[in-house]
Amino acid sequence: MSETTHDGRVVVSDRPSPDDGLSATELAAKYGLAVSGARPGLVEYVRQMWGRRHFILAFSQAKLTAQYSQAKLGQLWQVATPLLNALVYFLIFGLILNADRGMSREVYIPFLVTGVFVFTFTQSSVMAGVRAISGNLGLVRALHFPRASLPISFALQQLQQLLFSMIVLFCVAVGFGSYPRLSWLLILPVLVLQFLFNTGLALIMARMGAKTPDLAQLMPFVMRTWMYASGVMFSIPVMLADHPKWIADVLQWNPAAIYMDLMRFALIDGYGSENLPPHVWAVAGGWAVLIALGGFVYFWKAEERYGRG
Repeated sequence: MSETTHDGRVVVSDRPSPDDGLSATELAAKYGLAVSGARPGLVEYVRQMWGRRHFILAFSQAKLTAQYSQAKLGQLWQVATPLLNALVYFLIFGLILNADRGMSREVYIPFLVTGVFVFTFTQSSVMAGVRAISGNLGLVRALHFPRASLPISFALQQLQQLLFSMIVLFCVAVGFGSYPRLSWLLILPVLVLQFLFNTGLALIMARMGAKTPDLAQLMPFVMRTWMYASGVMFSIPVMLADHPKWIADVLQWNPAAIYMDLMRFALIDGYGSENLPPHVWAVAGGWAVLIALGGFVYFWKAEERYGRG
């Protein structure tokens, strides 16, 4: 475009840009640009997760291998740690406090070991979930991938650790007279339901821990309280027989107690269905679906904020 000045000179001015007057949003839409790290739709997010399934599995296996790489006993600590905890609880609760009331020694020891192993599965998944994002910020900021891959891989790591420990749990059960039977097949659905529940918890705690890293310092106290309220070392109905019935009902309906009691029912001969609350399988499935789906959606909603400083 040219213009003539008052002294007769011709001045050439810049041609107006077709983008003049467009906002940043309109410019991005015009040229097909998208926000880096923007949260995809839920269906697309699930599709991306499925595409990273090999990474999730490999990452969980690598973390499991590295967990005890500096210890001389290595992976044996996966079994030794909960066994030592069970021994301490037996000395304190079984021998000193008589928490085994209503159960023979052949039932109480597998009862206690099963409770410790199963609750440790949930406890470890929660603690790993709290640090899933805040403890891996370098990975989160360096690579583009669905962030839910991290807490899910940590929950999978804890499942693999429990499966390794189940060999010892079977030996304890057999050693105290609980031999393999058809009810042992129920162990598989119990593990599936608990894994779904733990994964949902890990996702919830990962989002909360990403925003508040100090939560990792608080959670051990929360988990310890939950453990004592879940009947790891004692039978809830027996110990609370002299208290209002609703207290025992509330404690028995909590998911940690539900999964422990189902595992005990499947594994231990002397632990019958009378020790389980009504509709226990429906409740176990409800907890698993509710926390797994709710946790996944809750984590996904903050996808674009993880690792933002």
